[in-house]
Amino acid sequence: MSRIGAAIFVVLSVAYPLVVYWAMGRFEPRWLAVLLLVLALLRAAATRQAVWLAAAAGAALLATLATVFNEALPLKLYPALVNAVLLVVFATSLVFPPSAVERIARLTEPDLPPEGVAYTRRVTQVWCVFFVFNGTLALVTALWMSDGAWALYNGLIAYVLIGVLFSIEWLVRRRVRARHSHG
Repeated sequence: MSRIGAAIFVVLSVAYPLVVYWAMGRFEPRWLAVLLLVLALLRAAATRQAVWLAAAAGAALLATLATVFNEALPLKLYPALVNAVLLVVFATSLVFPPSAVERIARLTEPDLPPEGVAYTRRVTQVWCVFFVFNGTLALVTALWMSDGAWALYNGLIAYVLIGVLFSIEWLVRRRVRARHSHG
């Protein structure tokens, strides 16, 4: 995927809940399914990994259901699907190392020490817990809450929570590094 395609994918993915919320009531769900289908196609074009191809297929299935039944619920299930896929990716990396966070860390620190490997494994576990929590709330908001509550959680609160988790991890990492460099 080109950089432009990747940028479009990121923008559409992040803005997805707010775009869907804004468009509900203005357009039929079958027309909103086009956005989800575009996301699925961009994801499929970006990777050859089975889990991401399965995610693209899941998004395409949700888009198809929204089109056939002209219902918004399949569109609202996309954030839950994303969390489920991320959970599978991160949890699988715990069973078949290196962990997802270790892989990311090695991009900037190829010679990660053993304590760094242990730390990144723990951070991967924390993200798994987060994906369960966040995915559950994404599902609850889609199934049982108003469209506004769904959009607020999935289009804002979830991103704030991700930012808080990143910030906390960054602060903890600094402390861990300082402790290991002085110890």
